[in-house]
Amino acid sequence: MVEALETLMHEHRLIEQVAGSLDTFVANLDRQAEADRQTVRDYADFFRTFTDKCHHGKEEDRLFVLMNQFGFPKEFGPVAVMIAEHREGRDHIGVLASIGAGDGPLTDDERQAVIEHGGAYVPLIRAHIMKEDNILYPMAQQAIPPDEMDKLAAAMERFERDEMGEGTHERYHTLAERLIEAYPPDASRMAEGAACVGCPGHM
Repeated sequence: MVEALETLMHEHRLIEQVAGSLDTFVANLDRQAEADRQTVRDYADFFRTFTDKCHHGKEEDRLFVLMNQFGFPKEFGPVAVMIAEHREGRDHIGVLASIGAGDGPLTDDERQAVIEHGGAYVPLIRAHIMKEDNILYPMAQQAIPPDEMDKLAAAMERFERDEMGEGTHERYHTLAERLIEAYPPDASRMAEGAACVGCPGHM
């Protein structure tokens, strides 16, 4: 796999771990465990900034644009499906961000909304990552010439520097580690989730 796609896949591994942590947090909430609003805010911040703005930003503004130039339309097909799933994920995380921005203890309705939207986001992002790793990225590597892939890697570095800012990546890695430590992913649930996200051919 070329450098640009390896970078995105490396980010996928961190996103999967934080999704596994969110899965644990949601499962705890569902069992009536105590939970603070700050933790909801932290998950929303990670998925909004690292996953969506940074990772999905590099895909939508760099990789997908290049794929459009080499025969993958925006309106239908694999790229269109990925963009639609980005939007769906954005909606779920938007609810968590709204709840995280509130004050005081979580209300019963807010707890239920976190369970519902966090619980829907985890399998969505897991399936999304599987499709990209196993279908979309190999398609991109096959269709896009190597010299264009080299330019893509450089463009992604510029995106990271200019759009996200110095130190942002590292800051969200630190936040991810904190969340994973506080709510460790359940390896059996992650394996079970990976096995039941559906056939990778459904793009």
